[in-house]
Amino acid sequence: MDLFNPAEDQNVSMVHPEYFIISGLSNLPRIHLYYVFLFLVYIVSVLANGTVMTVICLDRRLRTPKYVAVFNLAFVDLFGSSALVPKVLDVFLLGHRRVAFHSCLTFLFFCYSCLSMQSFNLVALAYDRLLAIIFPLQYKVRMTHRFMLSLILSFWLLVLVLVAVATGLLTRLSFCKSLVINSYFCDHGQIYRLACNSHYPNYVVSCVYPVVIFWLPLAFILLSYMAIGRTLAKVATWRQRIKALRTCAAHLSLVAVYFTPLLVTFTLMENIHPDGRIVSLSLTSVFPPFLNPVIYTLQTQEIKEALGRLLRRAHCRRHEGTLK
Repeated sequence: MDLFNPAEDQNVSMVHPEYFIISGLSNLPRIHLYYVFLFLVYIVSVLANGTVMTVICLDRRLRTPKYVAVFNLAFVDLFGSSALVPKVLDVFLLGHRRVAFHSCLTFLFFCYSCLSMQSFNLVALAYDRLLAIIFPLQYKVRMTHRFMLSLILSFWLLVLVLVAVATGLLTRLSFCKSLVINSYFCDHGQIYRLACNSHYPNYVVSCVYPVVIFWLPLAFILLSYMAIGRTLAKVATWRQRIKALRTCAAHLSLVAVYFTPLLVTFTLMENIHPDGRIVSLSLTSVFPPFLNPVIYTLQTQEIKEALGRLLRRAHCRRHEGTLK
């Protein structure tokens, strides 16, 4: 039996609808206030992540393997916010709830890719901290620009392949039922459940996807910090422990911001009202890009110092210009 083309589906022609209707946020009270909130969060996300990327590009002292991952995280946050929030506002605020079939799949592809890459970026940063604290003398030898770039590119390849498979499998489905997607974007799970032919491969992907994208990265991060804690308990003084933990503070904050809402949502999934789940997941999508650059700017001394140098340099140039 062909897994991707079951016998009962081989004589069924593919029926792709002209459009889907996204209706997830339409029935919530005072939803316009939420749209204003999303817009403000998006503006801050764009400005903050753009600032972090600019500072890393312009300051040579930040051209280290760690900040390759930080730059990629800011890029993913910026691109992901731009892929999601403007479309959500267009759909719900401007009333364009009909999204063309292929546009919906494109929307899904970019949103899932960016959300997934955020998780793997936290893995890259966790590995960086793991090497820096457990193998401090070998850190510069092991953690090179080439290694970090290879790691980031490998994660991108994994994410793009997995999301491409999930998106591509939707094209083999026939839709003869409702075309209403009860979510805030073109959600894979909501779409394949609308199909009238077998969607078993999509179901398999929907089971594998959270394990690869969510649970395995979270497990690696937790194990890495357990190893860090064990190392610090054995060989470090209290002053060294505090210094090491300070270097991890920003990353731990990012991990909490990304994984905590997902853990709460998945743990309480059956007890959460569908509308509450939609709002919770939408906040999970927009809050990390909003808070990540703020956290790194406030908790990372190198970025604060680099930002201060750039501002002083810009001020001096303006001052010299006025004197001329």
